[in-house]
Amino acid sequence: MSHAIAAAADLNAPPVSKILAEFVSSHPSQGWSAEVEHEAHRTFLNWLGCAIGAANHESVESSLAAINEFQPASQARILGRKDKVDMGGAALINGISSHTFDFDDTHLKTVIHPAGPVASAILALGEHINTNGRQFVDALVLGIDVACRVGNAMYPDHYHRGWHITGSTGMLGSAAACSRLMGLDAQKTLMALGIAASQPVGMREQFGTMTKPFHPGGAARAGQLSALLAKHGFTASTKALEAGRGYMQTVSTKCDWSEIDRDLGKSFEISLNTYKPFACGIVIHPAIDACAQLRAQGIKAEDVERIELRVHPLVLELTGKKTPKDGLEGKFSVYHGCAVGLIFGQAGEGEYADEIVNRPDVVALRAKVNATTDTSISEASVDVKAFLKNGKEVHLFVKNAIGSLENPMSDANLEQKFSNLVEPIIGKEKTRQLIAAVWKVGQTPDLKHILNLCTPE
Repeated sequence: MSHAIAAAADLNAPPVSKILAEFVSSHPSQGWSAEVEHEAHRTFLNWLGCAIGAANHESVESSLAAINEFQPASQARILGRKDKVDMGGAALINGISSHTFDFDDTHLKTVIHPAGPVASAILALGEHINTNGRQFVDALVLGIDVACRVGNAMYPDHYHRGWHITGSTGMLGSAAACSRLMGLDAQKTLMALGIAASQPVGMREQFGTMTKPFHPGGAARAGQLSALLAKHGFTASTKALEAGRGYMQTVSTKCDWSEIDRDLGKSFEISLNTYKPFACGIVIHPAIDACAQLRAQGIKAEDVERIELRVHPLVLELTGKKTPKDGLEGKFSVYHGCAVGLIFGQAGEGEYADEIVNRPDVVALRAKVNATTDTSISEASVDVKAFLKNGKEVHLFVKNAIGSLENPMSDANLEQKFSNLVEPIIGKEKTRQLIAAVWKVGQTPDLKHILNLCTPE
């Protein structure tokens, strides 16, 4: 029996795939402002610190064991370890590692974590083909631009359908960046994007599990493979992104084509990147910020009768786990975020250790936090009322949490965050040298010095 299928499609979409391929292959090296260049270095520093910091996490151990089942060639390093695997395996594992702590960068317009898929792919590929730092930074900026512009065109519909947008656009950014790193022409870059378009990775159902950080790792490897296939003549549709039954119209009902080429080559999405001061879902940050402010006012956990939050509905959709059982679940609990913000005044990776999530005083305070949704409050804000046992009420409204574009982390903040993550892995002196080297990556003749510093003694 045949069935008529009449799904709506825009058959007159602009040539998105071709536009992006030509942009990636032909845009001038360092063809942007000094501010964009500096943000690229900030992005790399933040991503690298997150990846090295999680080097010994069980998710990295598991994924490395799985990759070693393939008996891979020693082409590229696993950051923060002495192990080397094939460059695809390195892209996967470093992508997993960089997102394991949920401490990486965020393009707030789309909630994409853009560096994970892109940097993981090109650092491993760059090590193998011995690229220089200038080529690496160029590829990073352009790859992130592709992923985020496609994300801009589809967000929020694509995300609300259940896609983890970091993985489901990241393979395009990875493919674009790897194509640029290898110097592929526009036609082969077009093929790479087309191949990658058939490999979106990740569903939001996986949040709070090891599979969430698999998404940027899987996207990194998929994009890298796509570029390598294209390099050797593998073909794909020339309209894989925009066609009526292509990637974008299949995974999203919203396809704002103007987002693809608006100020293309003049403004860069990496300029909108932000960096987390707290190791958890970005929508929890305002609540943590507010509770840390309560602590700074002298309020202690034992003083609290209850804490009432008013949040955007997405906050509870993403981070509404009332009774998390481990650190991974804790990263998706606004209740846990409030508790550690008040008790510790911070929410780094240590505050998401399993033993902290299950510590009696943390559990007790978490139970005193209530959250209700309010569509008049933005995703970036929170309204907090703390009712104290002495009868007092303290009210705070956080419009933009620390780490946002409006209240960004400074270079010094990023360096301190990097040091906290990396020193336990490679030591204090190597960490100091690595920070200095990252700030100069765009000038380095090769990546070996940086990669050597990423390896523990």
